[in-house]
Amino acid sequence: MLICRAAAESGVSVPLAAAVQLWLTGESVSPGRLDAAFPRTGAAGLLQLGLAEQDPESPDLFRAAVDLRPYAFDAADANAADANAAAADADENADAADADASARDGDAPAGSPPAASAGVQLWVASDLGAHQRPGVLPHDHVLGIGQASLSLAQLTSRRPVERALDLGTGCGIQAFHLLSHAGHVTATDISERALGFTRFNLLLNAPALDLDPARPEQRIDLRLGSMLEPVAGERFDLVVSNPPFVITPRSAAETAEGRFTYRDGGMAGDGIVEGLFRDLGSVLAPGGTAQMLGNWEIQGTDGFSDRLRSWLPETMDAWVIQRETLSPAEYAEMWLRDAAENRDKHEYAASYAAYLADFASRDTTAVGFGLVWMRRRADPDAAPLRRFEEIAHPLESPIGPHLGAAVDLFDWTAAHPDLSAEHLEVAGDVTEERHQRPGAEHPGVILLRQGAGLRRTNLMSTELTGFVSACDGELPAGAIIAALGALLGRDDPEFAAGLAAEVCNLILDGFLLPAQS
Repeated sequence: MLICRAAAESGVSVPLAAAVQLWLTGESVSPGRLDAAFPRTGAAGLLQLGLAEQDPESPDLFRAAVDLRPYAFDAADANAADANAAAADADENADAADADASARDGDAPAGSPPAASAGVQLWVASDLGAHQRPGVLPHDHVLGIGQASLSLAQLTSRRPVERALDLGTGCGIQAFHLLSHAGHVTATDISERALGFTRFNLLLNAPALDLDPARPEQRIDLRLGSMLEPVAGERFDLVVSNPPFVITPRSAAETAEGRFTYRDGGMAGDGIVEGLFRDLGSVLAPGGTAQMLGNWEIQGTDGFSDRLRSWLPETMDAWVIQRETLSPAEYAEMWLRDAAENRDKHEYAASYAAYLADFASRDTTAVGFGLVWMRRRADPDAAPLRRFEEIAHPLESPIGPHLGAAVDLFDWTAAHPDLSAEHLEVAGDVTEERHQRPGAEHPGVILLRQGAGLRRTNLMSTELTGFVSACDGELPAGAIIAALGALLGRDDPEFAAGLAAEVCNLILDGFLLPAQS
């Protein structure tokens, strides 16, 4: 910022400094400097495009009318995602969630484009955030790139697909990523303003996104409507969504115009997330997957998974990772700050009380936030995948490829229920850790640690440690189990079955992999 100001005060024309001051540091800039920085568009063009406006306090200067910032688009490079996340952490509107990585992509279906090349630089426009403007946010506010949108981008599988759906596109960030590995993308939103930003961002970045600006509909279709209504009856290979899941007290006097459309779907409680759990399968092709963010109410003394399980149709697989929980009071405070409603103390007090009363009416004791991976099973009679777990520690980033690989292992174990003839090997990121008392002959605790993916730690038994130590792909699992049974004096069927079950769990968690032939 100081360098940009020094350049302006020196009278030396530094085009980049004008752009940085206008959009990244929120300072007002003279029309002459903008004309020099944008010779084809000029200050008048920025004004006409709605990217800048006259500063009411200094009419001879222009200030930013929207937030416009760079985005390092690199689907293959986790470092780029981390850099964007660091920038988003400085944004007051960034919300919480994480994500992670490791890729196992299949062959691209016909008509799908190659993956995006590394290091593509995009410019993304959105509305000014709460830290960039005074007062409460407008109800049609369009969010920019925050931690939640980056988390979803890192959660999403990047395997090539024919058709993808970005449900609740906002400023379009998920659609940009989808265009790198989907033949065609449909992006929906309930907000016309959001679709306007998405359309602008697509045209602004058309060359980088490999779009024909005269015919963008060849690759992407923008549709106005609520949730799944705009795509009813259609089928997609991949659906991604950061839906308006924020739990908001409902009132008889409220109107659609009075809702913050970027976060409030207009339903009571966690009805938005429940509806997607129940209905996403209707727009997924057999074998199609969905990745989304969400939050859910934890009611009474029940665990977080009980209600979520009850929402799932029999034909849907699901893996839910709860990353964080907040008390009702913490939840209310966070979302009131998010829209800067705390700047009006009377509105804040009334809204805070309404939140607490709303949660109490449903005996909500906490609200969980997390990541959701779903699949419409190609074979509806196959055993369903149902994983519900709480993981609060940092995960590898991006996490989407790891989850896809883990689901592949679930499918592999389902196809190989008898592991006795299978050859296994230890995953490359796995290490062993032993702890023992000083002078002890043997370790008292043996841990198996996963350095990538979900970074799990597994407490090992003596026999399971021995099994993993022998997994170099040479001997089949049945032979290793038999040898351990003989060595430990446990050659009974119960020992073999119990150890085989533990081995299966290590495969499902990614510690052990089928050996490469």
